[in-house]
Formats: sequence, C-alpha cells, structure tokens
Amino acid sequence: MTSTAPPPPPRDRITAAPDRVELPTGAAPDDNRFVNEDLLPVPLERRDWTTYNFAALWVGMAHNIPSWLLASGLVALGMDWKQAVLTIALANLIVLGPMLLTGHAGPKYGIPFPVLARASFGLRGANLPALIRAAVACAWFGIQTWIGGVGIFTLLGKIFGGWANAAEIGGQPWTLWLCFILFWALELAIIYRGMDTLRRFENWAAPFVIVGALVLLVWVAVKAGGFGPLLDQPSKLGWGKEFWPVFFPSLMGMIAFWATLSLNIPDFTRFGAGQRAQIRGQSLGLPTTMTLFALLSVLVTSGSQAVYGEAIWDPVQLVARTDNVFGLLYALVTVLVATISVNIAANVVSPAYDLANLAPKLVNFRTGALVTGVVGVVIMPWKLTETPELYIFTWLGLVGGLLGTVAGILIADYWIVRRTVLDLADLYRPGGRYWYTNGWNWRAVTAFAVGGVLAVGGSHSEPGKGPFPADGLIPFLRPLADYGWAVGLASSLVLYVLLTGRENVTPGSSSGPAAR
Repeated sequence: MTSTAPPPPPRDRITAAPDRVELPTGAAPDDNRFVNEDLLPVPLERRDWTTYNFAALWVGMAHNIPSWLLASGLVALGMDWKQAVLTIALANLIVLGPMLLTGHAGPKYGIPFPVLARASFGLRGANLPALIRAAVACAWFGIQTWIGGVGIFTLLGKIFGGWANAAEIGGQPWTLWLCFILFWALELAIIYRGMDTLRRFENWAAPFVIVGALVLLVWVAVKAGGFGPLLDQPSKLGWGKEFWPVFFPSLMGMIAFWATLSLNIPDFTRFGAGQRAQIRGQSLGLPTTMTLFALLSVLVTSGSQAVYGEAIWDPVQLVARTDNVFGLLYALVTVLVATISVNIAANVVSPAYDLANLAPKLVNFRTGALVTGVVGVVIMPWKLTETPELYIFTWLGLVGGLLGTVAGILIADYWIVRRTVLDLADLYRPGGRYWYTNGWNWRAVTAFAVGGVLAVGGSHSEPGKGPFPADGLIPFLRPLADYGWAVGLASSLVLYVLLTGRENVTPGSSSGPAAR
C-alpha cells in the first residue's frame, strides 16, 4: 500500500528555506495527462504576494453585493443588527481556520488546489473534489454576474428611464440581457490577462468599494434622521426558541459562503512570499472586513426599514430609490468594481485550474476561465437568489455540506497524516507515491461519500420555499442538515484518519505503493 507517513526529503526537490520548496529545473515529469504550465509549482522568484496583497484580495472579495445580501438577508429573516453581525463574525472566524490550514501548502510548495488534492484523492481521484469545486464556482460566477448585470440595468434605467419597458426576450427586457452580457464579457477580459492583472485590480478596487459602502450608510442615515433609528430596529426573533432554529442554519450558510475558498485558497497562496504573508493577510482581510461590511449592510437595511417601512435587502434596489444622478452613477461604478472584484478572484480562478487538472493537455488556465463563463450563464443563476430562504438555507446549506466534507479530507491528509510533508514531483507522476490504485485513493472517496451523505442527506425546505421535502431527503438525518458544513468536515476528517491510519508505515520506508 501507499506510504502515508511523512517521507524523508525526496532527492528531486530543493528547499530554499524551511517552508519554501520548489522543483529543480527539469525535475518535473512531462506526462501531459497530469502536467501543464498552469499546474506546475510556482517558482520561488514568482512567489511574491505580500500581506497587503492577501488583505486587499479579501477586502475586494468580501465587499460585494452577494455578501451584502447575506447580512441584510438575516435582517429580512427577522434578526436585529446585533444578531446578524454576531452570526457573520462568528462564521468568518470559524472558516478562517480551515482557510489557513489548506492555504499553508501554497507558499510552501507553490501548488494549486487540484494538485494538493492529488495527495489525498490520487492523481485521477483529485478530479472528484476539483469538479465539485468547479461546479460550485461556475454557479457562483453566474450568480454574481447576474446580480451585477441587474444592478447595472436597474441603475441605468433609473438614470435614463424606459429600460424596464423594452421588449422582452425569455421573460426579461432585452436591455437587461444586454447589461448581463456586457458585464460578463468585461469580467472574462480581465481574468484573461492573468493573475498579475487580478492582483493589480484588487489592490485599488478594495478601498474604492469600502468608500462606496460608507457613502450608502451616510445617505440612508441622513434619510432616517440619524443613526438612532438604524440601531433601534427590534429583532422579530428575540433570543429564545424562535432565534436558534434560524441562527444555526444561518451560521452554516455564512460559513458556506467562503467554504469554497477554504478549499482552493492554495490557488492564491501559491504566489505568497511566505507563510507569514498569507496568515497575516488572510487574518487581517477575511474576518475583519466581512464583519465590518456586515455591520454596514445590516445598518443600511435597518435604515431602509425605518425610512421606507420595509427591509430592502438588495442595495441596488435601495439606491434606486434616490433621484440624485451623481449618486446613481457612483453606485453604478461601485457595483461594477465590487462584483468584478469578487467574481474573477473567487469564481473564475478556481475552476480554471480545476478544469486544467481534468485535461491538462487540452485545457489551460485561460481556456478553463472561458468554460467557466459559459457554464455560469447556462445554469440560469437568477433562480438561486429569488428569496433569502432559497439563497441562504437551500443553496448555501447544500454547498457548505459538500465542500466541508472535502475540506475535512484535505486537512486530515496534509496536517494529520503527512504533517505537511509532500513529495512534490510525485504529485505529477503516475505510478508514484500518490498513484494509489489506478490513480484513486479509495479511503478519500469513502470518507467523502459518507461525510457527504451525513452533511446533506437531511436537506429540507419549508413548504413552498425550496426544492427539498419538509421532512428531509433522508428523514432521520434531518437534524444534521442545519449543521451541514461542520458535520461534513468533522465526519470526513475523522473517517479519513481512521481509514488511513491502519495503512500507515513508519517514516523512511519505501515511498512507492505496493499495489498499483
């Protein structure tokens, strides 16, 4: 069987520092079934992202309309601003843990997520978590692009008038489809220029979006007659028995929002100048900015309730209530920058690498990005954000359960089984340490299947508010569904360690599998 204990340092790697490893020139296998330029480790000289780059990346990704909808959606579900901010702050502190753990392999080995997954799932088996992550990212790309297109359509319609009355195609005004398509093309044009363009865009986009959100807060506070009415909106749930059934699935939904990045964060940290840069950058960027942005969004949503008598959870619809042309134009640019900032970073980079991992000979990073853009359109993303219940409980709950299961396996393999020691060349070599049985590790697949069923098998919906039966897909698992991400991560991690531990051998033994 394959050795899963930490091996001695392989002969074909060099170490420039204790936490910085690269392949010597010419050491990488050239089998194009598993290798192309985008999947190979980033050379040390190109691992130059600093703490600021990572923090700016997170600021840019956190400040966007869907994350605004998360926080304001909690207010729409009955929470007050304190309950909503507490839920989101706690969720982001929790998800930061696996984010830093999986991100560790990036600066150390310079590898993207699908290559890291080869260590646990096998060279071929890694396509399973990679395609799941890619499918989720494609859906997110479509959601973000649709929301951005609608925002542009709404604000331009308010400025010029008459857009909503245009002839319809497929049940929507043709002007809305035009905004959607143009916005889609702009996103792909930016990502097509590569990761350096993305880094430069995030560096200036992040502060711009923060200013836009603060302007919106000041505007609604003035309309409400001060900040008092924004803070005085009461909770419809209280802190008793009506609160907790909403809190726990909402917490899992908030975690699930960034559970995608907790898997593929090595796609970014592989460019890091070191562990300190990625740890400090992510710790400063994710929980702080998401919490502050959540505070902004719930205060604005509470203000809309004080001003208009209803909680307007969509910031674009709220801005459209004004007749100030300058304010509308500024909001339009903010929507563009905010949505592009998160979409190309969070939802194009990952599937581009994942699809390249599936067929390295045929698909490179740019081709994968184009495929993502097409798939993100054909899934009809406008259906997933129709209501807070569908967006937070159904979509995010399902996604969180599955991705938490994959995260548990990655963390167990990299930190507990291998203790962060990988044979870099064998991650690209069929027949090597990570080949297992014909490229598949049955232990990882088993842990994923069991963890996935436990995490999402009990998925349920309120009558008329989702696609699942009210008593759950598998009724006796229904109580676990509200904790899907945690259940998936914990169960798959424990099961993988148990299954793998029995096959462990002592360090220094043969690194090749005994069975092919």
